[in-house]
This record gives sequence, structure tokens and C-alpha cells, in this order.
Amino acid sequence: MGDHLELADREVLLSAEAIQRRVRELGEAVSRDYEGREVFFVGVLKGAWMFLADLARHITVPAVFDFMGVSSYGTSTTTSGVVRILKDLDESIEGRHVVVVEDIVDTGLTLSYLVDVLRRRRPASLKVCALLDKPSRRRTQVELDYVGFEIPDAFVVGYGLDYKGRYRNIPYIFVLREEVDGS
Repeated sequence: MGDHLELADREVLLSAEAIQRRVRELGEAVSRDYEGREVFFVGVLKGAWMFLADLARHITVPAVFDFMGVSSYGTSTTTSGVVRILKDLDESIEGRHVVVVEDIVDTGLTLSYLVDVLRRRRPASLKVCALLDKPSRRRTQVELDYVGFEIPDAFVVGYGLDYKGRYRNIPYIFVLREEVDGS
């Protein structure tokens, strides 16, 4: 298990408490903005599942939850730029108020592709809620309506984010050191 990190090797970027506090604030903001309307949340798999689950607990308006699976990384830590839909929505979003929930926006390529696909399905409105924004890596402009945290250019894992499928269950976000990246 060459990718295993000892707790001492972890540079914590965002504590579990800071994440939960900010997720609550985002849930309150979304609920205020959609008062009196039903929201169709689209969680982007696999990374956003934990964020969406916690966000849902703070949503006070009627809500529907669905997921899309997209891939642009493979096993690398840098995006390939090629986006594939691995799992599509189970329901139509036509005429609905849609909020895409993303774990992290890096280059913007995946999100830009996803937003274009969803806009063609004619929702009443479409907004994006991202837990993490890494604007220094942006390669295409994307509009983020709700942002949890802006982070520096570092490869981060934990709280749903992974490296080769690992670390998603960690309740905080930490920087993955380059020594592990080289495996």
C-alpha cells in the first residue's frame, strides 16, 4: 500500500469544523435564494457525494437530489481535458431550478462541459455550488454562484476528494504530498 499516508504526514488545509460551518452557511444561502421554489440538486460523482449529503441537511426548501458521474482525471492528479459522462440523471431537469454541486473546480473544463450539457436540457435556472475553488488553475471561465473555499494550487484530498480512490472518507481536507504523487 505505497500510497498510505501517516497522520503526521498530512498538511491539513481545512478542518472538519471549518468545512461543516461553511457547508451550513452555503445551505442557508441556497435556501434563501430559492425560497418558495423546489430545487433539483445535481451532485457530481464521485467527489461531491459527502458535500451534497451535508449540504442537504441544511436545505430548507423542497428539494430533489440526483447524481451525474463524470470523469476527466483517470488515475492522474492532473485533468486530461477529456470529459466523459459515466452516469446520467434519472429525471428530466426541463423547467426546473437546478443547482450543480461540485467538490472542486480546478481547470473548469469538466464543469464547463457539464454546464453546457445541462443547459441544453432547458432548466428554468442553473447555478453552481462548489465546495472548493482553485482559480489559479483555471483554463476556461466558469461561473460559480456559491463557493465554500478558495484554495491554493495544491492537490487536495479528503471530504469526498480522492487520490486513486483513497482518502474520500477523511472528514477534513489535506494536501497530498508530491512524494505520494510520484507512485
